[in-house]
Amino acid sequence: MNDKSDKNQKNILRALESTIVVRSPKKTLSTFGPTELKYFMITTPSYLDNDLKQDESVVREGIVYAEKPDLVTPYYMLNLDGFSNEAKEYLNYLKDYYGANSPGLLYTYRKDEGKLEIVNDSVEIVASRIASDLDKRSVSSAVVLTGQDELWDVCLFKYIYDYTAKSSIENVMDLNHFGLLDDDPRLNIPKGIVQKIENLFIQVNQGLNPEILHSELLRWGLFEYYEDRFYRIFNR
Repeated sequence: MNDKSDKNQKNILRALESTIVVRSPKKTLSTFGPTELKYFMITTPSYLDNDLKQDESVVREGIVYAEKPDLVTPYYMLNLDGFSNEAKEYLNYLKDYYGANSPGLLYTYRKDEGKLEIVNDSVEIVASRIASDLDKRSVSSAVVLTGQDELWDVCLFKYIYDYTAKSSIENVMDLNHFGLLDDDPRLNIPKGIVQKIENLFIQVNQGLNPEILHSELLRWGLFEYYEDRFYRIFNR
């Protein structure tokens, strides 16, 4: 490992360790739909002299959008593009150890950076004030964080990772409650995946590009099972 890489890793580690959750969202990620999470990241400006008493804070406000969690399996993930050889080796390990169709959840995010504001107060005071305002207005999907100015997005994504891990417990419980993680006896895959395929057939009949359904069937190894039904779409 070179000196630059070692320094970057140390900076990232410090950023992760500096992340503090001042106010957590009042609910977890939705199991059956998308979630919008508003964030407020408060940091001390990197240009300030730490040896001087200067009360000034940077407030970054934006939204993280989380798509509905996707039910996936190691077999399905191996049929997706974009993974390195090392990642595929790990997925093969999961397939061999847990089974090709053992269910898991895949979370997809995108970030919308909103406004940035400089406030003449300390980080602690500003964060507390924003958190109190959110509580008074009963805003359920908002988080208030403090962290490092230069690597504020690292701090944010560290929180998103923890938030996802916490949410996944409830998401799995919800899916179990509706039997969506149980094996479908015909196809030997979780029932939630069969439900997803059925929904795609409905959407294709409503105008969705059939190629999307075709790609999903191939990734799940289900095209032969649904082949006749798929081609009947075009006959109609």
